[in-house]
Amino acid sequence: MKDIEKARLVIYGAICGDIIGSAYEFHPTKNPKFKLFTPWTHFTDDTVCTVALCDAHNRDIPYKEALLQWCNRYNRIGYGAMFRRWFRNPNPQPYNSWGNGSAMRVSPDGAIATSIEEACELATEHSIITHNHPEGILGAKATATAIQYLLDGGTKEGLRDLIEHDFGYDLHRTLAEIRPDYKFEVSCQKSVPESIICFLESDSYEDTIRKAVSLGGDADTMACIAGGIAAAYYGDIPNKILGECLDILPYDMYETIEEFNNLIN
Repeated sequence: MKDIEKARLVIYGAICGDIIGSAYEFHPTKNPKFKLFTPWTHFTDDTVCTVALCDAHNRDIPYKEALLQWCNRYNRIGYGAMFRRWFRNPNPQPYNSWGNGSAMRVSPDGAIATSIEEACELATEHSIITHNHPEGILGAKATATAIQYLLDGGTKEGLRDLIEHDFGYDLHRTLAEIRPDYKFEVSCQKSVPESIICFLESDSYEDTIRKAVSLGGDADTMACIAGGIAAAYYGDIPNKILGECLDILPYDMYETIEEFNNLIN
């Protein structure tokens, strides 16, 4: 049975990861003892797109409609070039992306789903409007599955086996093996499994975020992916993190998240 209290922290877990990682996206660090908040810390497109999916559920409107509305409202927040062209296009179409943008925004689907099957259906439905490449869909499904599985009381060992079996990601690698040569990667296939491993090796929400950022890759997106998963498992975001991030988050986004959380049952 879904843990409702943990489910209502999932979106904040993802968004706090995005916000903390934002300062290190283009200034990578390999040191887990980095400063959590800097003068350059901000929310990014990961947060905007995550909130858009929340809003799609709130108003029962197509994902595409919600993404177009929110991304055009917050249209100068660091989007990738292809996605920016997509939401500015009068007739936007999928562009066969395998990028991790599908996985970074999927936490609402994992939080609200009542089964792994539903999580995968929702993740596929939202991915194909932009990221219709099989790897783009796979990354979103794996992330949503991880969140839903953990909210239903799943274990780390069970999650590793489930994701490896159903999605083919190698989760038996260690961060010590990955970190030295890892660099900025935007593909699902080279960032989603690494983000999940950051959670699997962690001992808390904050530790998950520190591990994700300190791989030295796509820091905000990987911390967003790992953060949503970690919140589903630990159910605890330190006040020093959540409070700081809520101060950064615009009120319309906070309202939308709270409305979404009231839908979770």
